[in-house]
Formats: sequence, C-alpha cells, structure tokens
Amino acid sequence: MRIGVLMGGDSSERNVSLKSGLAIVNACRELGYKVIEFDSKEGIDSFSEEIKTVNLVFNALHGGDGENGTISSKLNNLGVKYTGSNKEASVICINKHVSKEIVKKNNYLTPDWVILNKDENDPDISNLSFPLVVKPNSEGSTIGLSIIQNESEVMEAIKLAKNYDDNILIESFIKGREITVGIIDGKSYPIVEIIPSHEIYDYECKYTKGLTDYICPAEIEEKTSKTIQKIALEIHKLLKCRHYSRVDFRLDEDDKPWFLEINTHPGMTETSLLPKSASASGLDFNSLVNKIINKAL
Repeated sequence: MRIGVLMGGDSSERNVSLKSGLAIVNACRELGYKVIEFDSKEGIDSFSEEIKTVNLVFNALHGGDGENGTISSKLNNLGVKYTGSNKEASVICINKHVSKEIVKKNNYLTPDWVILNKDENDPDISNLSFPLVVKPNSEGSTIGLSIIQNESEVMEAIKLAKNYDDNILIESFIKGREITVGIIDGKSYPIVEIIPSHEIYDYECKYTKGLTDYICPAEIEEKTSKTIQKIALEIHKLLKCRHYSRVDFRLDEDDKPWFLEINTHPGMTETSLLPKSASASGLDFNSLVNKIINKAL
C-alpha cells in the first residue's frame, strides 16, 4: 500500500503542517505502509503524475489551498483518494462566517458576530458588547486574532487581522471555558479542555510544550459532556465533513456550548488536540492514523 503524505504548502500554517506531516509519515512507516512525501509549496501540478501512483493521499495541509477546497478539487480531478473533507465541505468550513450562519440557522448557539468584507473599514458593532474577538475569517491556529476590551482597540485589531485575510470576523467573547471535541469516523471522542498560560490560546501556546494545560476528558458533568459531544457530531454532519474533524466551543458559565468553528484538517502534532482526545479513549497515534486511512479507503 502506497500512502502519499501531502504537507507544507504555502499558507501561514506551513510550519505546523510540516510537523503534522512528519508525524503522519512516521506513523505510516511504522504501520508498514510505503510512504511518499509531497510538499505542495509550489502547488501539486509539479508532481501530479507521481501523486496518481499512490493508493491514498493523507492530506496533512493546514489552511490555504490545502483546506479551502482547492487541493481536494484537484485530487478529485486526478482520480486520487484522499483523507479529510471534500471540496464542498472545505469551502464551507474554512469560512467562519458561512459555517456560523449555517449553525445558527439550525438553532445551535454561536456568538453574535459581524463580518467585515474586503472593501469595508468601519464595522457596525453596535449590536455587540465588549470584549470582542477579532480574527481573520479564513485562518487557523489563532493567527491574527485579538481580544479587545473597548472601542479604541478595534481598528488596530482589524489592521492585524487584515495581514492574513481580506475578510474579518468580529464576534462577542463568551466568558467561560475553552473546549474542543474530536470527531473520528462518525463518533465523538472525549472533550479536551484547554487552559493556556497566556490570555488567549495563541499560536505560541498551541505549539510550545508546557505553555498550555490540557484536561481530557474535561471535568464536565457527564450529562453535559454527552450533550456537547452530540452537538459536535451533529455539526460535523450538518457541515458535511467526512472522516474526521475537530469542533471548537466556548462553554459558558451556565455550561452551554457556543460553537466557534470547525477544523476539517485538525493538527496531528504531538501537542495537537485530536490525538489527545483519541488517546484518552485508548486510541494511540498510529491507530488514529490507521483509522483515518481505512475510513478514507
């Protein structure tokens, strides 16, 4: 069995993708697969013939073309099977505004928000109350994100976010706990609570050992946990994701989960959340990788 691991790319999450890709490569080799590594920094056209020789592509790209439907569309055109969501789901899920609209329409809680489009510079935030979260609409890994406390900080936060995306999401900050739910092969896995040493779970906290505490399973009353896991799986299905995903929430002071976003290609590094969740249910990293491969095949 030949597995192609697609990693790197040219998005702002390139370095994280390379780490995910390397971990997946090592797991695949330990599982006995023949592995070919592909770095799509220049796009996949340069190795489109070679990639057609593999039985499956494990898409370890984060952000950009790897997660917005571009790569999945090209792999479809090449007739190559691949892990993760297809083009339709990818286009929806990378767009926080669109995914929140769908989730809200289906009566799940999500923080109130406004979208600031490319040619707009003066957002109407009169219906929102501080603190606010300002972030690029289509970025991951908390890149370009700010939590602001008053009106005087709005424009600076927008300026930062616009370094990474033309469209900016501004949403109400939900006071409470940061949690995430892994979905693998149609099943919700144990909830992870994230307790960063910084004010927010930023890029440094995500990818530096020791800067964040993770509690898994999260210390949440069993009935509430099951409800959250049920909601996460329903959202995964609602947004037409496949194989695996990770659904991020804020859990408010009344133990109500507020949907933030869904990750169709969650991190697969040693500090990543999906492997932590899988491990808590007895699924080690190699078994997790193998489970995703088998589902995609």
